Amino acid sequence: MSTFYPEKLSVEYMDGAGAAKAVIPRRYTLTHSDLTGELFLNIGRNYAWDKITSLRDEVLAEWKQHGNSFYFCVYLSIDQEPPNLSVSAKRNEIFRRELPLALTAIRYGDRLFFNTYPHLDQASIIIHFTSVYPQFARQENWGTFQIIII
Repeated sequence: MSTFYPEKLSVEYMDGAGAAKAVIPRRYTLTHSDLTGELFLNIGRNYAWDKITSLRDEVLAEWKQHGNSFYFCVYLSIDQEPPNLSVSAKRNEIFRRELPLALTAIRYGDRLFFNTYPHLDQASIIIHFTSVYPQFARQENWGTFQIIII
């Protein structure tokens, strides 16, 4: 896993989102620069579709609610167009290796929100790996934000 450097994270609130706004809908779009290592986090009611490139290496996430409980859903697109098994295998490896960094960046970037709603640190993080290949298409529980509190 790469090291998280807070000074390399830029955060932009969109759609009237802010630190004390309601949980749902609250969506996150995390992108990055391979050249500089900078991370860009957009937080809003909608995803920042205009920030997504054809590489599809972004992390999309949102808060969901089931009854009185909240959980955090993350969506990763393993395949590129056209799908290629060896490329998907490498992307799967990279996403898995870098996902803790992405979750840390989201938690840190929206820390004022988490401070306002501290119970969300105990919410389950559910990762959706999307792929045409069954060995990569899966849903996994990656614990809670409590383990990565900055």
